[in-house]
Amino acid sequence: MAKRVQKPPSSSRQRASAQAPASQATVERIARALERLAPSTPETPRFAAADAFSWHPDERRLVPVANVNRVEMSLLKGIDRMRDMLLENTERFARGLPANNALLWGARGMGKSSLVKAVHAAVNAAHARRKGSDGQLKLIEIHREDIESLPELMALMRGAPYRFIVFCDDLSFEAEDTSYKSLKAMLEGGIEGRPDNVVFYATSNRRHLMARDMMENERSTAINPGEAVEEKVSLSDRFGLWLGFHRCSQDEFLAMVDGYVAYYRIAHPRDKTHREALEWATTRGARSGRVAWQYVQDLAGRLGVKLQDKGRRADNR
Repeated sequence: MAKRVQKPPSSSRQRASAQAPASQATVERIARALERLAPSTPETPRFAAADAFSWHPDERRLVPVANVNRVEMSLLKGIDRMRDMLLENTERFARGLPANNALLWGARGMGKSSLVKAVHAAVNAAHARRKGSDGQLKLIEIHREDIESLPELMALMRGAPYRFIVFCDDLSFEAEDTSYKSLKAMLEGGIEGRPDNVVFYATSNRRHLMARDMMENERSTAINPGEAVEEKVSLSDRFGLWLGFHRCSQDEFLAMVDGYVAYYRIAHPRDKTHREALEWATTRGARSGRVAWQYVQDLAGRLGVKLQDKGRRADNR
């Protein structure tokens, strides 16, 4: 009797068996990729961890800032009126009273952002003296390019048992930029509006947050020139408090230099300091708090003096 010859496994069965592990690995890779693409659940902020935070929209989280680069209020010279108005507005807000969003606009280097950070520190310190607790007022920094993520940031702060200053430094918009709409909705419009525990402070070199030549260009090419830039210009109207910063006089500039020299205890003849500081300003083509600080840095370096407590230095941006 002839023996039955056993047939080898079919090639299709072999291919299926070999492809199974590969297919499973592919599915797992796809699943991991989808998890990375899917929006993650926002991390609940630990607001008690710090007094200041930086907003990272890609990670949808607030990163604590342990050491804020700020300056003592007493070192900000020549801006007394703006200082008093912003301080009063911030104190009211910290007490739960009505307060305005603030736009600090004007000359470069005159202490706009330094004032915001100094006021935040001063109000928190005053609250600590009265209440015996620290950090009830939080400073949240958002970068200009992240303005469109404001609704997500507002959602994290809404209902939190703290009060927040959302701060954007050097805010401005270009002609084709539409991200201003997110800011406009947060400041006044929108269904939910701005949370009661949030106020928005911004600094800008432009009073209307966009360049004058861009405004004129839109007016000249629009069908209705009167309405061409109205939407963008009206954004600045959403700030109830406008604080203008202008170039300082020679006396104010020298007062800034004297303030830094005294604060850091730099031993140097006053008349020589003034002469050098004015020469320094001439080479820079401007007198401002930033230029005064840069001269003091140079002076301290030449004299071999270390500027202690750099967390309080005055960059006056």
